[in-house]
Amino acid sequence: MASLRRGRAAEVGVERERAEGPISAAWLGHATVLLKLDDRWVLTDPVFSHRIGVGLGPIVLGVERRLPTIDLATLPPIDVILLSHAHFDHLDKPTLKRLVSGRTRVVTAASTRGLVPRGFGEVVELPWEREVDLDGIRVRAGRPRHWGARTAWDRHRGFNCYVVGAGSRRVLYAGDTAYTTDFAGIVGPGGVDLSIFGIGAYDPWIAHHANPEQVWAMHSQVGGRYLLPMHHATFKLSDEPVREPMERLLAAAGEEGGRVVGRELAAMWAMGTPA
Repeated sequence: MASLRRGRAAEVGVERERAEGPISAAWLGHATVLLKLDDRWVLTDPVFSHRIGVGLGPIVLGVERRLPTIDLATLPPIDVILLSHAHFDHLDKPTLKRLVSGRTRVVTAASTRGLVPRGFGEVVELPWEREVDLDGIRVRAGRPRHWGARTAWDRHRGFNCYVVGAGSRRVLYAGDTAYTTDFAGIVGPGGVDLSIFGIGAYDPWIAHHANPEQVWAMHSQVGGRYLLPMHHATFKLSDEPVREPMERLLAAAGEEGGRVVGRELAAMWAMGTPA
């Protein structure tokens, strides 16, 4: 179980030494997932700020984090950061500035490179249906059912999901999406070892975010072996009760609920171990 440190604000430490086997993963709040594929570390949509939104000097106008944030000192050196789209709850500039490293490469959606702080080893804008190989980490971009604008006047920005692979192992990071049957085509034959889908912010935003039953259906359609739910419990972005998304997901999974992994903040799961 992750350690909790008390200070000005509570922080959770990631016990990365528990990462074993070909795939390990930990949910770090909202859409942020730490993945270990073989010996490489991938981080999705990192958001570790206490508040997200528009910054006016030292003031941020937006929603406040409801869960503890992550002790960045307990993160491993990150090889690849995946950014799905430019919404403030997925592309958080203050967090990215704290993660800048010359060893880290960033894969992002179309017309979002300029939002990424300088100092990373490489920033790649990856169009839909294109793939890049980052020293053995293969990343292919697909089109979820969402949109990418950061503000009302920049609707040209892209929005991605990703299939990430190393060796024979593959992970689907769906980003934000409403229900669609397109993921089966994005993933292709063979399925994925782990799918990562958002399960919250569907009431009243069902046109943009899938509900838990739809998530289980999409996970099944792509031939997912395990499902890690994200995009819930961290920020109040919608009207459903905070515990409802996970309760509905487990109900939808039924007897296969053991395949729903990464349910607790910062708890490291390794493939082949219980949820």
